[in-house]
Amino acid sequence: MNTTAATIKEPMTDGPWLDADQRRVWLAWIRLQLRMTYEINRQLQADSALSMADYDVLTGLSVSPGNRLPISALANQLGWERSRVSHHVKRMAARGLVAMTAAEADRRVTEVTLTEDGGSLLRSAAPGHAALVKNLFFGDLPPAGLPALAESLEQIYANVLANGTLPPPPDGR
Repeated sequence: MNTTAATIKEPMTDGPWLDADQRRVWLAWIRLQLRMTYEINRQLQADSALSMADYDVLTGLSVSPGNRLPISALANQLGWERSRVSHHVKRMAARGLVAMTAAEADRRVTEVTLTEDGGSLLRSAAPGHAALVKNLFFGDLPPAGLPALAESLEQIYANVLANGTLPPPPDGR
């Protein structure tokens, strides 16, 4: 019998493998995350001609002071690599959703600003997005379970910020 296959099939709890409960939670999270990403992308594309990445950028800018952030700060806030943000916002700028300009304080820094068109599109997309999230994510959850779920997700996120490789966002969120 191949011992590697047996080890993978029946992992040891004190080694690097996930135990049965951890594996169940992890696989449930992966399935949920992949399916939610698909559904959100589909809904945003159909209703607003936005991708989930577009929506994330627009939302990140809309909650920032002056609706503006340096590319590196936006990347940090979104949890993306700087080069991904740079390429993505260039495409969004070509569509008039954001503007890219040199920062006044340091001309070497590129800032991204939410445009009027981008803000308008975000405001029109938000109700459909919220309705989808309420239906798919919160639809069958008992309201009494929400505080425990929020606490668990916040604890996991705090651990990722503390132990991950990407610096935490300036606001810690």
